[in-house]
Amino acid sequence: MAESTMTEARVAAGVTVPVSPARVPAGRVGMWWFLSSEVAVFGGLIAAFVLNKMRHPEWATDAAHTWFEIGAINTAVLLTSSLTVVLAHAAAKQEKRAVVLRNLGITLALGVLFLVFKGVEYSHEFHQGIGPGTNLFWSFYFLMTGLHALHVIAGLVAITTVMVAVARGEHFYRVETVGLYWHFVDIVWIFLFPLLYLVQ
Repeated sequence: MAESTMTEARVAAGVTVPVSPARVPAGRVGMWWFLSSEVAVFGGLIAAFVLNKMRHPEWATDAAHTWFEIGAINTAVLLTSSLTVVLAHAAAKQEKRAVVLRNLGITLALGVLFLVFKGVEYSHEFHQGIGPGTNLFWSFYFLMTGLHALHVIAGLVAITTVMVAVARGEHFYRVETVGLYWHFVDIVWIFLFPLLYLVQ
């Protein structure tokens, strides 16, 4: 196989998968590059929040107005969705189409459920007269959770696209790529939940 900036390798199903010269699938490399930029974005926001929190002990009072129970439920929802993504990836390696679709479908449903709960939570806060302009704490809260919600929506679109391909018996390897992104979304929430809901 001739070396170049992008070579190709064949998988069992006869699908050509782009790989880097180091034999790493190009999709995986691309996703890692993309996620590294996203880590910088969320990392910067989290660092700014923590530094400001040290100067604003009164934020503990604001955090007491967050809906802890629904935040905890959403944490469980995303953690469960991570499990179903892992199961989908394991099934994709064996090209078990029905199992992949079932688990990705559950992941999709859990992602939608997360957004529904988040919408209910936002509605509750707006009803109390709390919004992004209330104070600096709530500005951070709505910015970080809103940005995270946008990433959840992007993940749902990506999962749906992969499901359509898998349903045709194609591109099983993309399950791993979309799984990496979804795990990132879950990990970000694991940081946001204690930061925003458990401020002391």
